[in-house]
Amino acid sequence: MALDGCGACCKYILVIFNLIFAVVGFAFLGLGLWLRFSNSTRVIFEIEALNANAFVLGVTVLIVLGSVMLIVVMFGDYGACSEKRCALQVFTVLVAILALALGVVGFLAYSSRDTVGQKAAEFYNTMYGLYVNSGDAGIGVTLIFIHNLLHCCGLTGVSVIEIAQKTCPKPDGFFEHIKMPSCPGLISGAFESNAPVVMGIFLGTGALLGVVALLDQNHQRGPFSSH
Repeated sequence: MALDGCGACCKYILVIFNLIFAVVGFAFLGLGLWLRFSNSTRVIFEIEALNANAFVLGVTVLIVLGSVMLIVVMFGDYGACSEKRCALQVFTVLVAILALALGVVGFLAYSSRDTVGQKAAEFYNTMYGLYVNSGDAGIGVTLIFIHNLLHCCGLTGVSVIEIAQKTCPKPDGFFEHIKMPSCPGLISGAFESNAPVVMGIFLGTGALLGVVALLDQNHQRGPFSSH
């Protein structure tokens, strides 16, 4: 059945939101699966003593989060395109749960910012060690992204002894040709000093998801089939 102007606008907004959500979900899931089953990283999951490692936890979170996002997208796209009220109601519930979960995670990340920073640095150290031992090109690309994002260079930052020097960004100024900031300390410090920003990102994303849930509720008021 035809939708009014507001209903049609909500429908297109939901489709665009689901498209973005799907791209991010596939990226998280793909990266998580690659880190889980790559020949360079598989050994970490096969050694029971390392199961508490931050790297294992991070990869697991990527896989689970990517899968959940794709499930949400499936219900959202099906409900928006076929105008099935039941699918849209499931989508609304899932988005509301995600919004609440993001708010809780943001608060926990802020209250435990020291631990979160240490775990993030530990995750980086594992990635760095894997790259040094295997020279895996995929892990090298990940390090290049992290190094350029944070403008840091490996474990030491000292150009003459840094093993992963070729993954580091171009130095800014004379002194950075000798030594750049090391990444583990920068990562840990970034989480501790920017904890309010991190919490704001989580809460803001949760609020955005809440708005999407409200739009979906408005979309459901259209003349949909109840099947």
